[in-house]
Amino acid sequence: MKKSLVIGVLLAAIIGLAGYVAAGPYLAIHGIRTALAEQDTGRLQKHVDFPALRVNLRAQVEDALARRAGTDVASNLFGAAALSIANSLLGRGVDTLVTPMGIAAILEGRATWKRTIGETVGGDTYAPAVPADPLKEATHRYESLSRFTATIRDAEGDPVVFVFTRQGLRWRLTDIRLPL
Repeated sequence: MKKSLVIGVLLAAIIGLAGYVAAGPYLAIHGIRTALAEQDTGRLQKHVDFPALRVNLRAQVEDALARRAGTDVASNLFGAAALSIANSLLGRGVDTLVTPMGIAAILEGRATWKRTIGETVGGDTYAPAVPADPLKEATHRYESLSRFTATIRDAEGDPVVFVFTRQGLRWRLTDIRLPL
């Protein structure tokens, strides 16, 4: 009797833990949504791995710049120098914006803009702005046991993929794959 009770409790704990891990990406998305609505960068930091996100976004920006510049620009001396300066400036911009304070500044600017154009919760100028919800229309997919994606479409219809990675038992946003 005691042995079956122990096995039952152990099985329930394993199922509960598996359920929690499986629901993890959705909990992270909800946490990001809540943090953006409340403009709470501390809570946002729990669900976003800012160092990994910075590295991934910076690599994408540098790659896009090199592709747009082409081999002709990179092969001459002045083009290579200009490309190096542009890479440095864009990289610093990414490093500055992809931080809790950078996101807070973007959210504050967005809230001010939304109030200016009248997109507020109650339609009143003094009401809070309609909260940002970038993952509202996302399609979700597990890519593996430790990788989950939420894909949205930008204004041109190109996919923007938010990549969540499992770190232990919790899931965090680690990459945003921008359209080329």
